[in-house]
Amino acid sequence: MIVEERVYTTVAGGVPRYLDAWNRLGRDVQIEHLGAPLGVFSCDVGDLNTLTFLWPYTSAGERADRRARLMNDPRFSAFRGAVRDLLVSQRNRILLPVQPLSEGNI
Repeated sequence: MIVEERVYTTVAGGVPRYLDAWNRLGRDVQIEHLGAPLGVFSCDVGDLNTLTFLWPYTSAGERADRRARLMNDPRFSAFRGAVRDLLVSQRNRILLPVQPLSEGNI
């Protein structure tokens, strides 16, 4: 298992507008292609105006296949166009488990 962490920094006050667009245009198409996220989080202390999405995959190959399908979907292109002006930066990381999942990864 791998987890992709995608952190989006928005313009000041942009998080509610980004989430509105995501819920209207992006959420369903992303879940259709990527599966359900482990979670979507905003930041209360520290780096404000950020959203963090955690997406689980069985492997890097599965991630590549799923993301390629998503990027070819015109519905996702429409979402990207709707939020482009809200974004200041984006950071992606691939997280690897440090313990076997059978041990609860703790």
